Amino acid sequence: MAGPTTQEPVKTQQKCVAIFALLCCFAVLVVLIFSSVDIWGDNEDGITEENCSKNCRIVLVENIPDGLYLSMDGRRHLPLSVGFHELLDQAKHSVEVVSPVWDLNSWDVETMPSTAKQGQLLFQRLLSLKSHGVKLKIASSLNNSAELKTLAANSAEVHFVNMTALTKGGLHSSFWVVDRKHIYIGSADMDWRSLSKRKELGVMAYNCSCLALDLHRVFSFYWQLHERDYIPSIWSKRVTALYGKHAALELQLNATQATAYVSTSPDLFCPKDRTRDVDAIYQVIQSARTFIFISVTDYLPLVNRSFRGTTVTRYWSPIDEMIREAVVLKGVKVRLLISFWKKTHPLTFNFVTSLKSLCMQLHNCSLEVRFFSHREQKDDIQYGLNHNKYMVTDNTFYIGNHDWVGSEFAVNAGVGLVVRMTNSVKDKGMTILEHLKAVFERDWRSRYAKNL
Repeated sequence: MAGPTTQEPVKTQQKCVAIFALLCCFAVLVVLIFSSVDIWGDNEDGITEENCSKNCRIVLVENIPDGLYLSMDGRRHLPLSVGFHELLDQAKHSVEVVSPVWDLNSWDVETMPSTAKQGQLLFQRLLSLKSHGVKLKIASSLNNSAELKTLAANSAEVHFVNMTALTKGGLHSSFWVVDRKHIYIGSADMDWRSLSKRKELGVMAYNCSCLALDLHRVFSFYWQLHERDYIPSIWSKRVTALYGKHAALELQLNATQATAYVSTSPDLFCPKDRTRDVDAIYQVIQSARTFIFISVTDYLPLVNRSFRGTTVTRYWSPIDEMIREAVVLKGVKVRLLISFWKKTHPLTFNFVTSLKSLCMQLHNCSLEVRFFSHREQKDDIQYGLNHNKYMVTDNTFYIGNHDWVGSEFAVNAGVGLVVRMTNSVKDKGMTILEHLKAVFERDWRSRYAKNL
């Protein structure tokens, strides 16, 4: 009779442990559920998918350095520096900025033309935001920037993204979100060279809060990585994508019907429903019917990875294969404009020669490559460098932050914007798509574009 009596307290104790364990699991589950919904989120100022604006004004912005003579055909676009100041004029509550470089103040600016002072003017505008009641938020992978320290000392909030620990890459994204209504995406950095000496291109969209809200979520993703050395497995609902390649935002751009979405890279930086940059590029290439025009600083389908002190290089095929498929199987005309400068990798010529050889003895096959080259006065200035990073087709354009180099997409953070025109209604006879096509053809026909 003693046996069963002894076992009962043991069974009771086991039940208590089991119940306690279940309660702990339930508590953890509740925490995870709430954290995934909102605990890491921030106030989105009442802007939602239901009430955001889809009737937008969009403009191309360019920086064309003095001494770079390009035929404008009466269609000179908004200067980049003017565009940035216009965005700051619009700011009422917040300015969110991501840039791989912060070098707006040139120490030798006195020896430079007046255009080099545009960087200093922009920096002063950013410093003055506080006095206008506007919050400046910056996400950066730079941990020793004098300019960021100055901005932080003047009430800017700066969050450090430890890209070295996360991907062994860099934060190459370049975009602005102003009041979650207006945006900029393009090739320019917060660098005085981008406002004076380099050839840059981007877009600015005004009163476009649906698109701005989604780009803000990319910013929030970076913001929440502040000083982390790992990617959290549970994310706030406020960083998941609102739109993507399978569910693009339907909107009006300058009275033209269009769809748009934001893509990101690398893979680790793509939370739920966010389209990868490579997949966005593939969709744009696949949807082209007659032509694909590509303008990038560098084209190199290789990935370099360091492993135990040794650098391993491998072929990175995705984009190279996309181009080959479009040219050979679909008969789409492809033009590839690449910059020729001091950092051009020698193997670039091998890869583009291989691409060009596809059309040997093939009818209805067209693949042309030209190199954009301008003299460089000083190595560190990159004078006249074509820093553009975009693609335009007969119906869609993609503007990104990466050159088409395998290592860029594999380890570096960047964003892209895909815009597709859905009908033939035109604003004053020319859509933003046709503007971008005209820019490419201007550069392609210029004295600086040379055949292989």
